[in-house]
Amino acid sequence: MVETLDQDNLAELVSENETVVVQYMASWCGNCRVMKPKFKKLAQEHEAAKFVLVDAEKFPDSRKLATVDNLPTFATFKNGSFVGQEQTNKFDVLKNLVNEITSN
Repeated sequence: MVETLDQDNLAELVSENETVVVQYMASWCGNCRVMKPKFKKLAQEHEAAKFVLVDAEKFPDSRKLATVDNLPTFATFKNGSFVGQEQTNKFDVLKNLVNEITSN
């Protein structure tokens, strides 16, 4: 299941969950809309991880947890710490990022 952030509290979710995968997006971003169903598909395949959609324009504090200077950006967190990120619209790159964080 994918949770859509409705307040600027990603740091709280990262600290409460062992593995977190984030899609930073914006409503106007076409590539974000293309990647969203793929992100949701990966969430179904990796139920042990928390998957979160973050509107990068609405939630600046959540955005600061990763270096978001292009959309979509996908970031991973493990045990409360930032692990890595990819700015991509390619499913294979996203899948590798998710597999990396969920296999450890």
